[in-house]
Amino acid sequence: MKKFRKVLDGLTTSSPGGGTMGSPSCGSAAGTPTTAAPTPKEIDVQETLVSENFQLCKTVRHGFPYQPTALAFDPVQKILAIGSRSGGVRILGRPGVDCFCQHESGAAVLQLQFLINEGALVTACADDTLHLWNLRQRRPAILHSLKFNRERITFCHLPFQSKWLYVGTERGNTHIVNIESFILSGYVIMWNKAIELATKTHPGPVVHLSDSPKDEGKLLVGFESGTIVQWDLRVKKADFRIYYDEAIHSVSWHHEGKQFMCSHSDGSLTLWNLRNTSKPIQVTFPHGKIQKDGRKESCKPILKVDYKTSRNSEPFIIFSGGLSYDKAGRRPTLTIMHGKAITVLEMDYPIVEFMTLCETPYNNEVQDPYAVVVLLEKDLIVVDLTQSNFPVFENPYPMDIHESPVTCTAYFADCPPDIIPVLYSIGAKHKKTGYSQKEWPVSGGMWTLGSHTYPEIIITGHADGSIKFWDASAITLQMLYKLKTSKVFEKPKPNEGRAAELVDDDPFAVQMVSWCPQSRIFCVVGISSHIILYRFSKYDANTQIVSLEVRLQCDPEDVISPSENENNPCFSEPHSGSHSPQPHHQHPVSPGGGTPESFKDSTPCLKVKDRVVRVPPGYQAELVIQLPWIDGEPPQQISSLDINSAYGLLAFGNCNGLAVVDYLQKTILLCMSTLDLYGAADPYQRLTRSPRRNRQSTSEFCMRGLSNFYSDSKKRIRTSYQSLTELSDNQQSVDMERSKSPTSVHYPTSLHNDPRVLPEPVASLRASHCSPVFYLLDNVKGPGRKLSLPTDLKTELDHVNGHCTSPTSQPCSAGKPRVPMGPEGPRLARRGPGRPPFRKAQSAACMEISLPVSHTEGYASRRAMLQQLHGVTMYSHDEHHTATPYCWSDRESRENSFSRSRSSSVSSIDRDTKEAITTLQFGESFGRKSDTLPTPCLWVGTSLGVIILIPMSIPTDQEERMEEPVTIGPCGAVLMLKGSVLRFGFLDCMGAHIQSPYEVWRDLNAPEDPDRPRKRKLVHYSPSSSQDTCGEGHLAIVCSERQAKVFLMPSQSCLFVHNITESSFVLRADVVSVWNSVCLACFCANGHVMTLSLPSLRPLMDVNYLPLTDMRIARTFCFTNGGQALYLSSPTEIQRITYSQEMYDNLQEMLGELFTPTETPEAQNRGFLKGFFGGNAHTFDREELFGEAAAGKASRSLAQHIPGQGGVEGMKVAASGAVGELARARIALDERGQRLGELEERTALMMTSAESFSKHAHELMLKCKDKKWYQF
Repeated sequence: MKKFRKVLDGLTTSSPGGGTMGSPSCGSAAGTPTTAAPTPKEIDVQETLVSENFQLCKTVRHGFPYQPTALAFDPVQKILAIGSRSGGVRILGRPGVDCFCQHESGAAVLQLQFLINEGALVTACADDTLHLWNLRQRRPAILHSLKFNRERITFCHLPFQSKWLYVGTERGNTHIVNIESFILSGYVIMWNKAIELATKTHPGPVVHLSDSPKDEGKLLVGFESGTIVQWDLRVKKADFRIYYDEAIHSVSWHHEGKQFMCSHSDGSLTLWNLRNTSKPIQVTFPHGKIQKDGRKESCKPILKVDYKTSRNSEPFIIFSGGLSYDKAGRRPTLTIMHGKAITVLEMDYPIVEFMTLCETPYNNEVQDPYAVVVLLEKDLIVVDLTQSNFPVFENPYPMDIHESPVTCTAYFADCPPDIIPVLYSIGAKHKKTGYSQKEWPVSGGMWTLGSHTYPEIIITGHADGSIKFWDASAITLQMLYKLKTSKVFEKPKPNEGRAAELVDDDPFAVQMVSWCPQSRIFCVVGISSHIILYRFSKYDANTQIVSLEVRLQCDPEDVISPSENENNPCFSEPHSGSHSPQPHHQHPVSPGGGTPESFKDSTPCLKVKDRVVRVPPGYQAELVIQLPWIDGEPPQQISSLDINSAYGLLAFGNCNGLAVVDYLQKTILLCMSTLDLYGAADPYQRLTRSPRRNRQSTSEFCMRGLSNFYSDSKKRIRTSYQSLTELSDNQQSVDMERSKSPTSVHYPTSLHNDPRVLPEPVASLRASHCSPVFYLLDNVKGPGRKLSLPTDLKTELDHVNGHCTSPTSQPCSAGKPRVPMGPEGPRLARRGPGRPPFRKAQSAACMEISLPVSHTEGYASRRAMLQQLHGVTMYSHDEHHTATPYCWSDRESRENSFSRSRSSSVSSIDRDTKEAITTLQFGESFGRKSDTLPTPCLWVGTSLGVIILIPMSIPTDQEERMEEPVTIGPCGAVLMLKGSVLRFGFLDCMGAHIQSPYEVWRDLNAPEDPDRPRKRKLVHYSPSSSQDTCGEGHLAIVCSERQAKVFLMPSQSCLFVHNITESSFVLRADVVSVWNSVCLACFCANGHVMTLSLPSLRPLMDVNYLPLTDMRIARTFCFTNGGQALYLSSPTEIQRITYSQEMYDNLQEMLGELFTPTETPEAQNRGFLKGFFGGNAHTFDREELFGEAAAGKASRSLAQHIPGQGGVEGMKVAASGAVGELARARIALDERGQRLGELEERTALMMTSAESFSKHAHELMLKCKDKKWYQF
């Protein structure tokens, strides 16, 4: 615990390169020293957080494994394992038992093999390495690894209750590995001994290995070319060889061991009998029909076949593939042949693998299959075989996160406890039906609800406009409720309207969401520049959705003289700048001018339903706000949003300006450009520019792919709208400017939602002065075309795409402003409301930062990495002054030029740049220094690091609130810091977090109760309660992409400053509650996760979590209370992490157990005759054949044994908490008790047998006692 006392005398200044805690400094409205020092006050804050309270680790991963490759099932433990192309392994059991493991090499998982009922798993990877995983701990770890050096692994087989693993290779050889020691045996089945000596061709790689159900000493080896060999392991020679013309894909035994079935590349199934292996006894083409000419249709390969017998019915033959080539466009199928009935199940995605689940783990018993697990490329389904119609089981895992590509995420911890049951009850009414009535067959493991749980909700927005609410309590994930925003709009007709012109497939894609759990008000920002406001109701209703159009658009051809600004009345009086509330059918005056002609092209991208519609219980749309097209220009993407239920206000902004809407009265209160918000407190000098020459046609828009989550996908969507027009003739070389200035990128309207889709190479583009589009590719030239800039998640990454760092940064081009030298070129002018400011963009996100090579993972440059991050080609207005395109050979000099220091003494804006609204926050604060009581305020953060406070006057009485207008005066305080503003937070003077006021939820559709009228109940967290003790109002925390500051309000004195990063930039920042205190959590582009104490901004944790190689992480990363965070680790998976030591300590208790002590089922009694005539399978001793004494040692150069850290790590993990230690001890006791129980049962059985033998012997003796010898 550390006690901080700060004396605020208003005279000290912060040192830019200070230590971990900035010195006190004064601030003023315009970023200059104040003239009058405030009265010294004391602030006492007891900071309880220390570094020991923080520990970063992954907790759980939700969703479908991305790019799956392999499947395995333990029939005794009843757990399922899925391998992926990226080296990940997901192990699933009963709901709550969900574990993710990752191979460090990242090599694809080729095959999985459970050690049945042993709590272990063998993985074979594409780097020709075998790994043994220990599953007897909650976090599995590798015990052993075996790396093959000279041969490539193609197939593995582990017989039940055997410790010897058969490994087939690409060369056709079969090796044997001891599972216990993970050492290669000297016993090898060489391919040239397996085939006949007369055979002149290589049989190909091993594609199948299995032991005969009749005799474990016989190994069936299948080669790709069609050769099948049964190898006698005892005598080391082949029993028989089969040479077939078609390539083999899989083999499956009949349980009696007398027949086996093969699937082939020509779509055929062959059945072979061991009595006669010269030819198959049956050849079938299940999907190949006989054509008119008598020939069979050519069919696709049957990739896998399972031949399973059943006691009470005909055997099951289950296979994938085999369809005829003639039927193009047919979906992938799984075929089930049961007797004479053939059932074809069509799948939505290609089949990766399937596995038949049987009642017994023994391959020599009747199998009795009861289900089939089918692993698809993007889904996991289980088919019930016990019912004739083969229904599927309802999947209890959240495997449908990616049902439509995820475009944004939000995470809310410690929600009101009643919200989850309410959402679940509403969502349960819309669940699908027709599932199997039986329980989910994957039911292994154990999971209990831990003691450290609280309500958590995750919200995902999707490309099709849907919103999903997930219950994320206790590290599980369950779908609660699904909302479709597209139902608000009319269906776009093909080739009709603005939406058809702009967007191909996803005009409703969700950009960001804002949710107030207490009032249940929900806001959605869509890709077509629209905002939908929803209210929650338990009752259905007939409603008509109100629509508002906000012309938040700038007319770039206006030329505003300085006198216009001087005569603008909005800067003279405090409240005269606010627009009067207007009815929803009217258009407010926009920053682009107010002439009637400017409204003639006011067409929104989507058409809202203008009729009364019946809405079901749940979230019901109340208001739609749209940004329309103006003069052929599409609307800019919305970059920030905030809603406050207590005020009844909604605020949003983009690169053109800010708008505030009263959603109670359905009126627009404020709509003005960013420059107009400053009033007389603008800290920048403005430079004039020449008007542009002409426009290009709007038909030249290009489309970018937001929903391309897989490489073979062809869906594309335009996610932002920008125009490029002809440039002035005055062009200058940009090569030197590109190498000098790290900040030549402008404000981004948006961020691409799919990092895997790189932008197409742009041969040549030109940018206009009025529509800034950003340069990120260097080799650009030639004629112009439209570009679409996708917008992503809220504000945390909108800044990455070009928002500014320091508004006072020194230009790197030798201090000379580069302005078009027209007639008005050198003249400085203050721009009025007709046009927004174009400023110098000093964006950390678009800087060429000298990061280590490991952080860029092979990208050609930081510029290329950012290109993938934004998913869009970006342009700077300075770079159109070029006659020589930038060459990649200049990369080294360009990247080395960014180490120069920046000066904060230059405050002029020498480039044309729009200043964007990057973050908004409603709250009780002090809009001016002279205020003595807190009032409702709107905090506005911009891409140039400027904070604007906008005070508001809101009627308090409920009736007055619905009738009287809200007054807004955009002339409050102006504060500054370095970098684009990301987040606001408020503390009282005792260090407690101040929540935004909210309205308690009330159901507007509920029946009226005369005794209890519905009134608005507001909850305020006003800082005035602590004002008497501290003498000042509250503390404001502001975080940008480069630094954090703490201001004391209303004096606006800067108490603490901390430069978060110099070599990177912050992507996401939040003020969160941890350990009954608050801190500032930050996630940087270099992969660092940091926490800072509040209010002193003392570093508490700085962990290099992971380099930002996957840009999807940057877009979806979000913090929440309780020391938790999440991000989209792949297009289909959500990864949750914790940075709290408390949760780290309790994680073992919260995770499920994969292994539970279970008795292995006994083998069936084969009977005397079967045991006598069925072979002597049980006397086969593998140890005698494969052990070192008999087989010798394998060549050391063939494979290398790598000991794993699983045992040590398992001990550490288990010993990390008392719960883990007790769990370990309990498992050990269970195992010991199980062994003792088995021993006791054997002893009792032996005693019973001995007594029976003694009794029979005595009876025989008495019977034979008196008989003569000839009587026998």
